Amino acid sequence: MTKAYTLNAADGQQYSSPTPGRLGGHRRARIYGRLDCPSALRAIAAGQYVTHRVFFADEPTAVAAGYRPCAVCMTEAYRRWKSHR
Repeated sequence: MTKAYTLNAADGQQYSSPTPGRLGGHRRARIYGRLDCPSALRAIAAGQYVTHRVFFADEPTAVAAGYRPCAVCMTEAYRRWKSHR
């Protein structure tokens, strides 16, 4: 049996994928970052975040969906994003 993963597309719609997402995000905060982000992992361990968790195949898709980079785990991308605001 093949496992299916639910990812978010650039238009914000979810779709099924045979490969897991490379980035995770928070739907309400509209933030994306690495799956091993210390900030996200702390929130998940505290019982938060999980119900609003989304996944993206790659960074361009997350950006196109209107998400911004995480300041903790994607520092350089966050600085670039911040400087263009």
